[in-house]
Amino acid sequence: MIRRPPRSTLDRLSAASDVYKRQGIFTGKPAYVWISNQIGNNGILTGFQRLDGTTSSPLYTRGFNPDPDAYKPTTVTGAPASSYELALTDPNFKFPQVWRSNVGVDQKLLFGFVGSAEFLYSKDINGIYYINANQTAPNSAFTGPDARPRWTSSSARKIYSKVDNAVVMKNQDVGYYYSISASLEKPFTDNWYFKAGYNYGIAKNTVDAGSIAFGSWNNNQHSGNPNNPGVGFSFNSPGHRVFGALSYKLEYFDFGSTTVSLFIEGITQGNASYVFSGDMNGDGGTSNDLIYIPKDQSEMNFEEYTVGTTTFTIDQQKAAWDEFINQDEYLAENRGKYAERGAVFMPMVFRADLSLIQEFYTNFVDRKNSIQVRVDVLNITNLLSKDLGVGDVFTTTTPLTYRSVDAENKPLYRLTNVGGKLITSTFAPSANINDVFRIQLGFRYNFN
Repeated sequence: MIRRPPRSTLDRLSAASDVYKRQGIFTGKPAYVWISNQIGNNGILTGFQRLDGTTSSPLYTRGFNPDPDAYKPTTVTGAPASSYELALTDPNFKFPQVWRSNVGVDQKLLFGFVGSAEFLYSKDINGIYYINANQTAPNSAFTGPDARPRWTSSSARKIYSKVDNAVVMKNQDVGYYYSISASLEKPFTDNWYFKAGYNYGIAKNTVDAGSIAFGSWNNNQHSGNPNNPGVGFSFNSPGHRVFGALSYKLEYFDFGSTTVSLFIEGITQGNASYVFSGDMNGDGGTSNDLIYIPKDQSEMNFEEYTVGTTTFTIDQQKAAWDEFINQDEYLAENRGKYAERGAVFMPMVFRADLSLIQEFYTNFVDRKNSIQVRVDVLNITNLLSKDLGVGDVFTTTTPLTYRSVDAENKPLYRLTNVGGKLITSTFAPSANINDVFRIQLGFRYNFN
């Protein structure tokens, strides 16, 4: 392993050029909650009742009751539970480790500028993924352009009927991450400071593991067999980031100073997946089936439905879905394919912050002290125009609701409607605290 200690801007200025690299195997503090799942889900300590069936079922009358004994069984025989969950760990499981390499260069340029570039690459050595050991192989498949495998019933997908699921935590070595960065900096001289930079990164894995084994497996989005989901985009995949910072400080002899700073940033807002609403392939998950993106209207198979007094015909849904695909950059570029997990990246949002710092100097016990008054205008872009600095949200990530199969064994679905109208656009403006300008006023006394 080759290591290089962190270097400040002043250190970099001492040499015209500095090339460095690091590589090695890295690990962090283990997430012990992954192991604790098998303590709580062992088929013995806990049991559950599934509240499903018809609305006339007595189970539906069960509401909240503060009495902890209200729903306890009247007799306890010690017999095994009628059904139970298992959380297991592969005996060869190792906590995550990654191989990480990076190479970078800092170069002193003309007029005192410093240019930097860096490439970072990481690959899973002991990554994490899950299988359901009680899940059978699919016993059927759809026909037509979307011919993915499926299970025809809940009993058909269980090896042992009493075991609701048996999720096993295992290792994989196919996940990876890379990042490319570049920046240009003018260290603080002559009361000026400037820096601008760009970064682009991609992260892919088999699952973004959570704290619950079953949820991590069941909610992992795929287009085939959940026990072999393949590699997809992590929901921590960073995308693009660009930024710029500019600062100027004006000194008034020994009386005080004024500093004006501007920070501008543009970032990819996040990513998501397009999935069916409902358990499309019968694997037991209701929001984990990635959609198939049709080549044209001939590959669509809609069901007519009515909401209130409005009926959405098959032809209306075909036309609306075709238009929705055309206006969506990801869908339009991937017709005839299954959507990839996490591959729908939101557009970049650009915001700027402005800071004004006024300092007044004074001497106290022969030392220079200062009183500082600071005004920060966060997201000043939105102050300039109500349409600037505003982020986005997905209109929906479940554009299709799975219904059943038709007479030809093709999947049948409905197009999502919002407010009684079929969906027309991928994004809508978000409405949170970061989308509006804010003004902060601060006071500070500095003891020097």
